[in-house]
Amino acid sequence: MAVRTPDPDPNERDDDGTPRDPLGGIDTPFRGRANPLDDGSFASTAPGSTSNPGWLSDVELAEVRRRLPILYVEALPVRTDGVGAVTEVGILLRATPLGEMTRTIVSGRVRYGETVRDALFRHLENDLGPMAFPLLPPQPVPFTVAEYFPMPGVSAFVDDRQHAVSLAFVVPVTGTCQPRQDALEVTWMTPDEAASDTLSAEMEGGRGTLVRLGLASVGALR
Repeated sequence: MAVRTPDPDPNERDDDGTPRDPLGGIDTPFRGRANPLDDGSFASTAPGSTSNPGWLSDVELAEVRRRLPILYVEALPVRTDGVGAVTEVGILLRATPLGEMTRTIVSGRVRYGETVRDALFRHLENDLGPMAFPLLPPQPVPFTVAEYFPMPGVSAFVDDRQHAVSLAFVVPVTGTCQPRQDALEVTWMTPDEAASDTLSAEMEGGRGTLVRLGLASVGALR
């Protein structure tokens, strides 16, 4: 099954119709479509403007994907007890454009000019809702760097569209999670359930390995 790094931003569309983030250029900003909402967000146009130089058209995005690695952040949401030990792990259920059901974690692109912390917060809120209340330190440190390649066998992670480099984090959440956008639900599991072979077989892109690495990094695997 073709596997992709998800981009669950509702206001931005990918070259295959799935949501995406805008990216800026390296030396000269790419020019393309503007955010239709004009809501003042990073991707929106200024009042009265008809274009946004930070937006990539479908053709430009495809060209960038052929030439450059793209930076992502991924987050494994967890709940902890009074001493900080992980008690539950949040795994997302998503439907693909082909109607297939897959398990995954919070994931999405880092925007041009956006800090890693801001990107993490944005994608956690996008997938888990505004009341999830993630606990992010001032300078988040990833537990690993996952490299997704379009060709199988290079690493444990595969994305058929692109070469993506993902900074992966374990993030405690303290509020109520109400999935939205293309996340249908969040299932809270014990660390042992989240690290099981059964769940790993349901996860896309080799993310079962990523979940195990995250749990091991916080001492939650026995």
